Amino acid sequence: MIRLVIVDDHPIVRGGLRDTFADTEDIIVVGEAGDGAEGIERAKLLAADVVLMDLRMPGMDGVAATAALRERVPSARVLILTTFDSESDVLPAIEAGAIGYLLKDALPDELMRAVRAAARGESVLAPSVTQHLMGQVRRPGAGTLTDREKEVLQLVANGSSNREAATALFIGEASIKTHLQHIYDKLGVRDRASAVAEGYRRRLLT
Repeated sequence: MIRLVIVDDHPIVRGGLRDTFADTEDIIVVGEAGDGAEGIERAKLLAADVVLMDLRMPGMDGVAATAALRERVPSARVLILTTFDSESDVLPAIEAGAIGYLLKDALPDELMRAVRAAARGESVLAPSVTQHLMGQVRRPGAGTLTDREKEVLQLVANGSSNREAATALFIGEASIKTHLQHIYDKLGVRDRASAVAEGYRRRLLT
């Protein structure tokens, strides 16, 4: 019997997921949680085999909870179930230790197969997620910032404008814009604020 814990901040979603597994003979929902911190405690207390984890929740989010579960409850497999499939959502979750990543429009049969696969230690990814990961692998230098790009990102995080960053690094403002675009591409984000947030998440910033 696969022991499943559902972590999602929406009670209606948790109820729907619980009903989805109600008639399965090999999966039992042993607990629920409304945020990542509670999910960790539930998974540990209830000896979860698989944790079905939402990404964006108040308090501790899914990425932080996944990383903590990897350390505190290493026997539990984390399967992300979310509505978000951008590269900036997918990559941190996989890096944190999630074994699978599905979207909430997945069919019930697909979800049940994914939970069973996760329990066996097999990865399960939504097609769009696979595309993101393949693109990341194929992109030269993907995800790895150069020393100069880290300097630019740190200055941006400190509140510097493009002109101020250019002055600090003794380069042209156009070069700063180019570095920023490379940073956005590598981190899978679209703007300065998201780049800074992703930089802190990946511990690229101090």
